Amino acid sequence: MSGVVGGAADARGPRVLAVMGSGETAPAMAKVHRGLFERLGPGPVSAAVIDTPYGFQENADELSARTMEFFATSVGNAVNVATYRSRDVDALTAATAVARIRAARYVMAGPGSPSYALGQWAAGPIPGALAEKLSDGGAGGVLTMASAAALTLGVVTIPVYEIYKVGEAPRWLPGLDLLGAATGLRAAVVPHYDNAEGGGHDTRFCYMGERRLRMLEAMLPDGVFILGVDSHTALLLDLEAATATVTGLGGVTVRVDGRSTRFEHGSTIDIEAIDRAAQALAAGQTPEVVASRGRSAVHSGRPPAPLLDDMANLEGAFIAALDVGDTGAAVGALLDLDSAITARVRAGEDSPDLDNAGATFRSLIVRLGEHAATGSADPRAAVAPLAEALIDMRAAARAAKDWAASDRIRDRLAAAGIEVRDSADGATWLLADKTTKQ
Repeated sequence: MSGVVGGAADARGPRVLAVMGSGETAPAMAKVHRGLFERLGPGPVSAAVIDTPYGFQENADELSARTMEFFATSVGNAVNVATYRSRDVDALTAATAVARIRAARYVMAGPGSPSYALGQWAAGPIPGALAEKLSDGGAGGVLTMASAAALTLGVVTIPVYEIYKVGEAPRWLPGLDLLGAATGLRAAVVPHYDNAEGGGHDTRFCYMGERRLRMLEAMLPDGVFILGVDSHTALLLDLEAATATVTGLGGVTVRVDGRSTRFEHGSTIDIEAIDRAAQALAAGQTPEVVASRGRSAVHSGRPPAPLLDDMANLEGAFIAALDVGDTGAAVGALLDLDSAITARVRAGEDSPDLDNAGATFRSLIVRLGEHAATGSADPRAAVAPLAEALIDMRAAARAAKDWAASDRIRDRLAAAGIEVRDSADGATWLLADKTTKQ
């Protein structure tokens, strides 16, 4: 595999390409963003969000504002918007956008339309500015490409809106191939890989479903494989260390001609192991053999902190935040604790420590409810961030048909005196005083 991965880290700092499948501004992914910022050092980090993928939408200003609010409150680092909504922007706007991208150590592009983004970026300055973040001779930094923007990373790109919404025949568009330039991987990136929003019809593989994905596979250029990233999941490609880490709630899939192998969350492998898996599948090796070899390539890395340590640290962070009235930080600690518990449940752990952590989680929710009842004129205002975040997590679990996780979240809310009511319009919640939050 050719490419520019590898080489010793130096004063430039890390070079990381983060590929997110979806949920880039959802509570479950805040911890992933925080971890990426931590790689860039302590204190505030210069950061920019590119608005091109959703630049055609009437609510583009609102989407930018929401993203800025998410990074400021949930991640703890402010971001600027590098505004480049179309290739017709004036010279000053274009130059300002490029300057912000080049100056930022953390850059993200996310939801919208991949075909629109490609059309606006074609023959313009944005792809080059993005490539500089990953180049061996650049200053380094983190480039996060999520959802629609993730689709543009590969050799080719699925025009999702045109196929899924308009009904055009499956086809590929030329991609930016930033992934290939940075790592040597010849892939078509497919986010939302495990999408289950369709209910009665197949919306996996970024809304394409199996039938259309097979048609698209038949049209792939020689040597190009599909790299699927699940919803609320990130593939972190560390170009200095030449490693790939899967984090978040799901996994990453390498697929060739309908055969696939998968790397689960928590895995860290050599970037070249992804290419080797694709080559093995292309050579006709069975997915079972490829998966077995893939598991042997996983780095153990640092062992995860014992659950009791996680529980003690996060309980302490929760109490400290509540003592100073920082409800947002308290909720963040609760969500991190829930993520730690969920990761161990998914791994098949069944232990007294896990039971104790669950009991601690429920008691902290009760404590937050008590704080809201005694320390706020309107208890809903304090409870709302927790309730809404957990209801969002429950909705994602239901969409993925993870009924056990959905029921667990509902039970924990009920234990804290928060009743969830489902309807055709979505979920609402009630406090013990029966005051409804619309």
